[in-house]
Amino acid sequence: MGCSNFLTGFLNFVTFVLSLPIIGVGIWLAKQHNTVCIRFLQWPVIIIGVFILLVSFAGMVGAWCRVSCLLWVYLFVMLLLILLLFVFTIFAFAVTNAGAGHALSGKGYKEYHLGDYSTWLQRKVDNPSYRDKIKSCLSDAKVCNNLDNEYPTLTKFNAASLSPIESGCCKPPSSCNFIFVNATIWQGTPPPSAEDPDCGVWSNANLCYNCNSCKAGILQNIKQDWRKVAIVNIIVLVFLIIAYSVGCCAFRNNRWEGGSGGGYGK
Repeated sequence: MGCSNFLTGFLNFVTFVLSLPIIGVGIWLAKQHNTVCIRFLQWPVIIIGVFILLVSFAGMVGAWCRVSCLLWVYLFVMLLLILLLFVFTIFAFAVTNAGAGHALSGKGYKEYHLGDYSTWLQRKVDNPSYRDKIKSCLSDAKVCNNLDNEYPTLTKFNAASLSPIESGCCKPPSSCNFIFVNATIWQGTPPPSAEDPDCGVWSNANLCYNCNSCKAGILQNIKQDWRKVAIVNIIVLVFLIIAYSVGCCAFRNNRWEGGSGGGYGK
């Protein structure tokens, strides 16, 4: 067995083994959780796990057993995966380029405005199906529940370093000039001259889950996560390109040895 065949088979054996716990996590999510938020995650996890398992199996068998057709399928899928991952990485950097928090005088936290983010992200977060999933996730995560205990006074609250979601979804915008009772209860009515429509949307019962500021906080969180994912994607791309190059050598070896064997038999 050639070195390239061994390396291709070994790399795919490792990814084959790693795909099993990924599928297991997806099945566990399906069986243990009934919320919309978790159900939204289970199928992508299972599909990704099964995809990795099948591709790894094709590469492993194709390299170690010298099955050229399986190795060809493996290389074709790998090439598509490299191209898709490259496009997604560029897209992730492009759509998350805009948007940032606005610092407030005397506040430890920032506030976020929906209009600062890319049009594509705004359309996604305004989609009713996405909006329902987001509200379910926020409710499940109980992101606002601990703020009352952590910041019992206005002084502590103003000095707090709130996350984008906490800032956008758990309190009214500062421009509303509501009176602080605790971190999630505010008194007052929006003035007629209030420019921010979120002032009229805020309620002590539903907080600001339906506010544009909440959508902006979610987009800021998505932006931060997508930037991290894009960096990881670059590392994965390097690994995939190396694995693809080694696989091409293994495929060439299979064809060369098959051709040589045929010629020798004659």
